[in-house]
Amino acid sequence: MTLLNSKRLTLFFFIATLISAPFCLKAQEADNKLNLIIDADTANEIDDLYAIVRAILEPKFNLIAISSAQFHTSPLASAQTVKESQAINETLLELMDVTNVSLPIGSNKPLVEYGKPVSSEASQFIIKTAHSMPAGEKLHLVILGSCTNIASAILEDPTIIPKIKVHYLGFWHTPETNAYNKKEFNSGNDPIAVEVLLNTKPLDLNVMTATTSQHLVFTKQNVDRQLKHKEGVAQYLVQRWETYERWWTKDDPEKTQWTMWDVAIIEALARPELSTIEKKRTPPENTQRNIGIHTQIDATEMTRDFWNTLNNL
Repeated sequence: MTLLNSKRLTLFFFIATLISAPFCLKAQEADNKLNLIIDADTANEIDDLYAIVRAILEPKFNLIAISSAQFHTSPLASAQTVKESQAINETLLELMDVTNVSLPIGSNKPLVEYGKPVSSEASQFIIKTAHSMPAGEKLHLVILGSCTNIASAILEDPTIIPKIKVHYLGFWHTPETNAYNKKEFNSGNDPIAVEVLLNTKPLDLNVMTATTSQHLVFTKQNVDRQLKHKEGVAQYLVQRWETYERWWTKDDPEKTQWTMWDVAIIEALARPELSTIEKKRTPPENTQRNIGIHTQIDATEMTRDFWNTLNNL
């Protein structure tokens, strides 16, 4: 081969590399997306709605489904809380013109006996999706309410355990002493299901506690500034804030601010650098193992990131 031909060949491969690089990067980015199912008691409060919209807009997520969860302990609970959550999930996707996310309905009742699942469309969907994961990839399950659907899926088919990673929003926790308080709303809506998650030794489990997520607070003034001039799902979020009546406190009757518990766990998944996760032992009454606990969040940066993302509405 002549020197000229050698140089031409080298130049050819260099150009080919430049052309193919963006396609390789795009494929790598797609491979790095989190395969996600969100399980939400959406009708219980307002933060679920904000968290779901944030998750839909996150390019790092491959949002596969949003399943509905029950919240029977609320003083405002109807006999069909899961259907209320399902209806709002459907409305959110319709308003955002999302057609590629499934909406399996969950159980309307909590577990009544340890070891016995309450099967539902949601639990079956979780099982089927977990088994469809490519080798080496996990299905990330984000629980914004009761643990009923995920615990049932685990009990119905324990072979999914190595294929899933659970992110749970629940109970109170003191990091300094590793003290747990399970008397918290999400945990109270299915205490048996919580025990299933804590006792399932091989389960990959991270918990965003109420203690940590309570520091993420939005103001109505900022919500109005960001959303009130927009239509569609933006107006729906504003309306939900204005019309939902808090039953758990008489403080702040004008609803000038709201704790965004559920947004915290979505932000922590989208921006892991905004949350500190520490390995902690499970409560003494549970199977002893280490789980991940979110012990600190950057609430200011989470708020900024949330609104930057919702600029895309």
